[in-house]
Amino acid sequence: MTRVPAAFRAGRRSAAGGFDRRLIAPMILGSILNPINSSMLAVALVPIGRWFHASPAHTAWLVTGLYLATAVGQPVIGRLVDTFGPRPLYLTGTALVGAAGLLGVLAPSLGVLIVSRVLLGIGTSAAYPASMFLLRAEADRTGMRSPSGILAALSISNQVIAVIGPTLGGLLIGAGGWHLIFAVNVPLSAACLVLGARRLPRGSAASRPGGGLDVIGMALFAGTLTAFMTFLMNPAWELWWLLVVVALAGACFAVRELRTAQPFLDLRVLGGNPPLLATYGRQWLAYTTSYAFMYGFPQWLQDGRSLGPSAAGLLLLPMSATAIAVTALTGRRAEVRGKLAVGAAAQIAGCATMLTAGSGSPIWLLALIGAFVGVAQGLNGLANQNALYAQADPARMGSSAGLLRTFGYLGALSASAANATFYRQGATTAGLHDLSLLLLGVSVLLLAGTLADRSLRRVGRT
Repeated sequence: MTRVPAAFRAGRRSAAGGFDRRLIAPMILGSILNPINSSMLAVALVPIGRWFHASPAHTAWLVTGLYLATAVGQPVIGRLVDTFGPRPLYLTGTALVGAAGLLGVLAPSLGVLIVSRVLLGIGTSAAYPASMFLLRAEADRTGMRSPSGILAALSISNQVIAVIGPTLGGLLIGAGGWHLIFAVNVPLSAACLVLGARRLPRGSAASRPGGGLDVIGMALFAGTLTAFMTFLMNPAWELWWLLVVVALAGACFAVRELRTAQPFLDLRVLGGNPPLLATYGRQWLAYTTSYAFMYGFPQWLQDGRSLGPSAAGLLLLPMSATAIAVTALTGRRAEVRGKLAVGAAAQIAGCATMLTAGSGSPIWLLALIGAFVGVAQGLNGLANQNALYAQADPARMGSSAGLLRTFGYLGALSASAANATFYRQGATTAGLHDLSLLLLGVSVLLLAGTLADRSLRRVGRT
C-alpha cells in the first residue's frame, strides 16, 4: 500500500471524511490539455499545409512531434511525480503549455510550429500522472476501495474534449484561422496555474527507502522509445540503423533497470503483472484505430468529399455526442470487460462501414461512421483507465499512469504512420479504404485480446 504524504493525512478542511473535491477542477483542467491539443489539430492539418505550402507527409510531423514528446515525457514525469509530489510538476508543465501556445501563434515556419508542438507534448505530460497520484493518495486517505465516480469524471472530461476537439478546432479556424488553436493554450495555462497554486497540496510524495532518481534509466528509456517511434513514423529500409539503436539502447536499459536498487521502471514487477501488460497492449490497439480515424477521416472529408474545415468538424458531432452519452451512462460502473468488448465491436462496425464511403456518400452515412467510433471512444479509454487503477502498483501510480498514456501515444504514432502511408498521394477515397482495412484488422485483434483476457472479469468486482 502507498504511504500517503502528510499533506493528505492532515485532513484538510474541505476533505473531512471524503474526497477533497477542491482537487477535481485542477485535475480535470490539467488532464484535458493534451487531448484538446491533439484533437483540434485534426481539422487544422490541411489549412496549415496550405499556409506553409507543405504536403501531408510534412504536416504529419505536427502530430508526431507532440506524441513523441509526450510518449517519452509521460512516464518520466510520472516518476518525478512519484518522487517529488504532484504540485511542482503540475505547475511547471502547465506553464510550459502557455509558452508553447504563444510560440505556435507566432511561428514563422513549419519547423518552428513543430517545435511548439514538441514543447506542448512535454508540458502536457505532467497533469495526468499528477492527477492519478492525487487520486490514489486521496483514495488511501479516505479508504475508498475504487473511486469510480472520480475516475469516471476524469475519463469523461478527456473523452469529451477528445471528441469535441475537431468540432471546436473547425469553429476556431472558421473564426480566425488555424493560429487560434494554438492561442487557446494561453488562457487554459493561466487557469491551470491559478487553480494549481491555490488547491494542490504542498506535501511531498511518499518517501521510499533508498530514494533518488534513476536518471541513466530515464535517458536510456527516452533514447530507446525515441528511436523506435522515429522508425515507426517512417518505416523504411534505409532507416534500418534505428532498429539497431532500439535493440542496443533497449538492452542497456533492461540491464540497468534489473541491477539498480531504485529503477525508473521496475521490470521485475512489471513483468510479473501480465494483466497490466495486457492493458497497455489494448491501449495501443484501441488508440491506433481512434487516432487514425480522428486524423484520417477529417482529411478525407476535406480532400475526398470536398467539405470545408468547419463542415468537417461539424460532421463529427455525432461521434462527440455518442461518446459523451456512452461515457456518462457507463462511467460509474467499475467493470471493464463488457465495455472493452462492446467498444472493440463498435470499432469493427465503424471500419467496415468506412469501406463503403465515397465522394458521393450521403451525410447520414458519414455521421453513422462517426457514431460507431464515438461508442468505441466512450468505452475503451474509460475501461483501460479503470483497469490500470486496479492493476498497477500503488507505489508507482504516477509512472504507471504515464505508461498508459505512452502506449496510447504509440497507437497515435502508429495511426500517424498509417495515415502518412495511405495518404501519400493525398487523402483519396482509395487511401481511406486501404486505411479502413488496416484498422479493421487492428479492431478484430483488440476484440480477440479482450475476450481472451480472463483477468478482466475480476476488475471492478468486490
